Order: sequence, then structure tokens, then C-alpha cells
Amino acid sequence: MEFDELNGFLGDRLTTSKAIRLEHSQDESWHLPKNIPDAITYPETSEEVSKIIKFASKNNIPVIPFGTGTALEGHIHALKGGITINSSKMNKIIELNNSDMDCRVQAGVTRKELNDYIRDTGLFFPVDPGANASIGGMCATRASGTTTVKYGTIREQVMGLEVVMPDGKIIKTGTRARKSAAGYDLSHLMLGSEGTLGFITEINLKLHGRPEAISAGVCTFKDLKGAIDTVIESIQVGLPLSRIELLDEVQIKAINKYKKVSHEIGPTLFVEIQGMPLSVKEQSEIFRDIAEANNILKFQWSDRSEEIEVLWSARHDAYYAALALAPGKKAFTTDICVPISNLTDCIIETKKDIEQSNIIAPIVGHVGDGNFHLIMLLDPENKKEVSEAKQLNDKLVNRALKMEGTSTGEHGIGIGKKEFLKTEQGLSVEIMSQIKKAIDPKNIMNPGKIFDIN
Repeated sequence: MEFDELNGFLGDRLTTSKAIRLEHSQDESWHLPKNIPDAITYPETSEEVSKIIKFASKNNIPVIPFGTGTALEGHIHALKGGITINSSKMNKIIELNNSDMDCRVQAGVTRKELNDYIRDTGLFFPVDPGANASIGGMCATRASGTTTVKYGTIREQVMGLEVVMPDGKIIKTGTRARKSAAGYDLSHLMLGSEGTLGFITEINLKLHGRPEAISAGVCTFKDLKGAIDTVIESIQVGLPLSRIELLDEVQIKAINKYKKVSHEIGPTLFVEIQGMPLSVKEQSEIFRDIAEANNILKFQWSDRSEEIEVLWSARHDAYYAALALAPGKKAFTTDICVPISNLTDCIIETKKDIEQSNIIAPIVGHVGDGNFHLIMLLDPENKKEVSEAKQLNDKLVNRALKMEGTSTGEHGIGIGKKEFLKTEQGLSVEIMSQIKKAIDPKNIMNPGKIFDIN
């Protein structure tokens, strides 16, 4: 495949090196790549992205968006080859409006880069999916994470987008106004579209004021039921939790070994409360009372920023700690989300399934919003292990759907959950397909993701 036209303006920001193409052929998921991209491009502006996509459209070449490569459902796999557009050089913070508490960034800016940049302003960007993901990638997968229980997902933070469409046209959606009733909500159509409708190049985001006081704790329980019931009761009484994460005893063992720490072994909640100092103290005491009524074994609480940072560092490394339990294996990660009243039953039944299997599968959950994950460790080349993990995943997702939940709370569909989407959304998938065909009639934008086009 010839790329002379792109070489003309990209120069060494276009490569066909096989090693680099292989690096871009797989994300953090367990899915083995079936193909690799034909070229990798590193544009710096929306106009360059437009030129790349116009070239791809003219030549019927697939286009695969790439952020930081941390997706978990095969979103960046080049199923049919094509051109991967890596956004890492689109890393400018274009505009910061302190008084209006918003900003505009290019798609390649990561969440940590944004928060480092605005650290001295008293503002912060709250969405924390764990990985240091790019903002563009977070938008494409409608990401959320540990702070969703208080701040919501990326969806609640986006005010507007700049998007390069499949024909190369550049459109802008939304404004800097905090609300609008002007026409179709194209911003939210693009959020979660996984690069199948266009390439997001710029994002206008809401920012939030840094809380005056933060307290966080690690709470170990006698059993899973006590931990989960504590979460549900805390939500139901209206405690202003900013984070509440569940880790089962397998995950705690993994973290202790990986981080060389000594958390009590047992189902554990990592908790954070933000607000005014007196309020945070009162809410922390209420949380403790609820936890003590639910068979808590150990309660450690701190309002020191260094200790809180260490605490959340351990939680954020849960994925890599789990991988260290079985060196050489990959993680088949999956997530579901259910109404919070069904959370206890869903997790306990899932734990039984794991114990009856031969798969090591720690449980980690953003349980304040009913979302949890399994990190199933396997060898993707071992058909028996893959089959057993798939059976576990099938049971988990079908259980969630029966409980009126969803097949994915935050990972997205990608190539891994297409069949479940049909079960969950029914005829709505046909409408999604019609939208895709209308916007991208040549099916060049990340083909094969979310659903298949006939």
C-alpha cells in the first residue's frame, strides 16, 4: 500500500515499521490480534487528521483511532488492516477558563497531564478510570472509574467536541454554555461510539473545584456481604462518597505482594469522602457506624494527603497486581453494572462461579454505582482456559442482564461484547447500525467494532 500523499505532509510522523505496527495491533485486552495496521500516523492537528481520513475515504482504507492503548475490549485492533491514527502528538491544552471552570484540550492529552497542568488553579478533572488514558480515548469509550459515584462519567463532563467525520469534514458540537436545547445532541452521540462514527480531536470539558478536605479509609470485612451491604446502606442514606471501591481477598493478596504492603486479607472497601472539614469528619463517623454494623474487621482512616495518595496508588495498580499472580498470562477483564439493590446477590453468585472454576479471577468494583470487574488470568493460546473464562463471562453478563443491568458499565463493546449488545439492546442495535451507515457509508471508521455491518 502506497502512502506518498500522506508522507508529503506527515514526513517521519508516518511509519510502516513492522515493530511499531505490531505495537499498535493490540490493547490491554486478552484478544489476540487477527491483523495489524498497514501504517501508523501521528498527526498534530485536526486538519492533519482530516487529510488522513480524506485519503482513507478516497481509497476505501480502514481508519483505527489510537489513544494510549489501554482499552480492554479490542477497540484498537486493526481487523482489516488500514491506517492507525495515534493521537499522542495532539497533546496541547488549548484553552483554560478558570472563572467558568472549563477547558479545551486536544484528544491526546491524558487525564494526569491535564490535572498536573491545572494543579495550581484550585480546579481538577475528576474522571479517573485507573489507567492514564487519553481524554479522546475516554470520550470514545464513554469512560468512568473510581470517582463516578460523585462526579459521574466522562459523559457528564463533556460540553462540546471537535470531530473529524468519515468524509474528512471537521464538525464542532456543543458550546461552552452549561446547557443547551439546540438540536440533536451530537456530542453525546459521539461519546461511546468507539471511533466508529468519527475521530474526536478536541474536547471542551467541565472542571471542578478541589475539595477543602479529603478523608480516605481502608475497611476490611468478615465477608463479601458485609462489605457490599455497607456500600448500599451508605448510598441509601445519602453519604457524599467521592469513591468507594471493593476488592475481594484475592485482589488484596495480589496488591500486598505487588506493592509490598500489608493490608488485612479479606473483602475490602477503599473509601473516600470530600467536602468541608467538619462535614467530612461527621460523614466519616456515619460511615464507620454503618460498617461496624456489617461485620467489619479492621478500619483505617486518614486525612493526610500522602497516605491517601499511597492508598489510591495501590488501588490503581490492581490490574497489574492481578497480572503478577500468574506471570506470563494475560488478563481477560470484563465488567458489568447492575442496579445497586441487586449488587450483593450479583457479586456473591459470581464469587461462587469463580470458586467452582479453575480460573484465578480477582473481583474489583466501583461498587458505589453498581459496577464491578473480573480480572480472569489465562493464556490466550490455551483453548481450555479461554473456554472456561468465556463461560464465566457468559454467566456474569447474563446474570447482570437478568437483573436489569448492562453487559458493560465502562469498558465498552469493542470486539468482545458484540453478541451481548444484541441481547441487551434488541432492536436498538438496528437503529445504531442505520446511524453508522448514514454517517459512514463506506464503513472505514474502526470497522468491526460494537456491531458488524452487513
